[in-house]
Amino acid sequence: MSQINLNVGGMTCGSCVKHVTKALESLEGVSDINVDLQSGKVHLQRRSFKSDDLIHALNEEGYPSSLDLDGSIQTPQKKSGGCCCG
Repeated sequence: MSQINLNVGGMTCGSCVKHVTKALESLEGVSDINVDLQSGKVHLQRRSFKSDDLIHALNEEGYPSSLDLDGSIQTPQKKSGGCCCG
C-alpha cells in the first residue's frame, strides 16, 4: 500500500468532506481516507501510487487539488464549484 497525500481547495464544511471522501472512495484501490478540513489535506492509502485519477475526480467535483509530495505545497485556491455553502 502507498500513502498518498493531496492538497485540496474549496472545502468549507462537513458536507465538503463527505463529497471529497465519496469521490475518492469510488476509485479503485483507495482506502483509509482521512480528510482534514482545516488544513485542506487529504491522506489516503492506495494499492498503487497512481494519483492522476484522484486529482481528476476531485477537480471534476469542484475541489481543485494537487499532489502533496513533501507537505510544503500550498493548498490550491478555491474556484467555483464544490460546496454549495462556500
